[in-house]
Amino acid sequence: MGGTLRVGEILRYPVDKDPTVQRLDGYPNFYFATHTPGHRRALLEAGINAMAHVRASGGDRRPAVLIRSSPWKAGSEQTPWHDVFDLDNGHVRYFGDHKAGLSGLPGSTRGNAALMDAFDDHQAPTPEGRAGAVPLLLFRAVSCNGKPKGYVEFCGLGIIERAERLVQWAGRERTTFTNYVYDIALIDLSAEDDTVDWDWISARRDPDTSHDETLELAPKAWREWVRNGHAALPRVRRRVARARVTKVRDQQPEPGSREEADLRLIHRHFDGRKHDFEGLASAVAARKFRHNGHGYLEGWLTRRSGDGGADFVGRLDLGSGLAGTSLVVLGQAKCILPGSTVSAEQIARVVARLRRGWLGVYVTTGVFSEAAQLEMVEDQYPIMLVNGREIVRELWAMAREDHGGDLIACIEHIVDQQTVDVTNRRPEEILLA
Repeated sequence: MGGTLRVGEILRYPVDKDPTVQRLDGYPNFYFATHTPGHRRALLEAGINAMAHVRASGGDRRPAVLIRSSPWKAGSEQTPWHDVFDLDNGHVRYFGDHKAGLSGLPGSTRGNAALMDAFDDHQAPTPEGRAGAVPLLLFRAVSCNGKPKGYVEFCGLGIIERAERLVQWAGRERTTFTNYVYDIALIDLSAEDDTVDWDWISARRDPDTSHDETLELAPKAWREWVRNGHAALPRVRRRVARARVTKVRDQQPEPGSREEADLRLIHRHFDGRKHDFEGLASAVAARKFRHNGHGYLEGWLTRRSGDGGADFVGRLDLGSGLAGTSLVVLGQAKCILPGSTVSAEQIARVVARLRRGWLGVYVTTGVFSEAAQLEMVEDQYPIMLVNGREIVRELWAMAREDHGGDLIACIEHIVDQQTVDVTNRRPEEILLA
């Protein structure tokens, strides 16, 4: 069987098409990675390369369509369009293969016909209809070692979201022609370490393997899309931001651990004691900033109960003298049951209070939903998130440093020796302190 295709990996696409050599010139060999014994080679000779249909027990299916974009040709007479590859946000806008001077309708060209056929599969209204849907494997030509040809980058696994006809300008021919353009969603492959196993495609090429059997080899996100259709795309679309998202289970202490017991102790101690927990949150945030080598001044706790997204105020000092600046820090503190989630809307309340150059901190005994984290990263919110597990770890570090490892003594000291006032002041006044 073949190997694997990794998103972002450059493969050698040699002229001799030898599938027996694993690497060439220091790069994975495309033909080795895509080899299925007993079948024709997978090719990238055209822009749209459709494998032949297979008559399987569950119905006909096309094993795969391999798509190649050549950015160095964009804007030329042969390729007057510009494909868009946004791998970070899981989106590709790819133009079909109809060109100026060709006769017939735009959907009659070989590549457009294959993609429109795939589009029908991808729009199927039922899981049964999507079970045999054709996967799109996307590549783009790259230059390596000073050569514009002979190398391709694997860009991911795709599903067509939309297909539309449009009129394009034919460049120097000073005429127009009609073509198709396809919006393709790239699928999240994080569960497979950002790879596609060619064994899945090989199974799809086998007429004795049913649709359901091939799905057992498909990437996890592809299987979810087959079950739920386009409604699942927001969940299964590839987003690089996901690498900075921590799963809810990974934010919680191990069940039965000392960390879990200590977090529950902290929650019981501060449940219903709003300002006491805000003081604790202010101290934890201060330690977080100072631990990273920054100067930080704790300011005050807000007095009003309807604080609108701010429970404490601080100041982050960067640099010194003419080479220094200070930033307002607005903090939100929520003492909630461990394991309870903070939503994107709750974080957005803090962000809505921030002015240019201000920072936010959200400290909670709970956890942050993955959707909240993803929104924070994608929208570049200037906010630091501190979950319950982190609170325990920071308090234990403080206890070891100043209280002989006594967590209760550390907590009582923070509450009893509270040095920040509870007041109604404008946050920007912290810059004058």
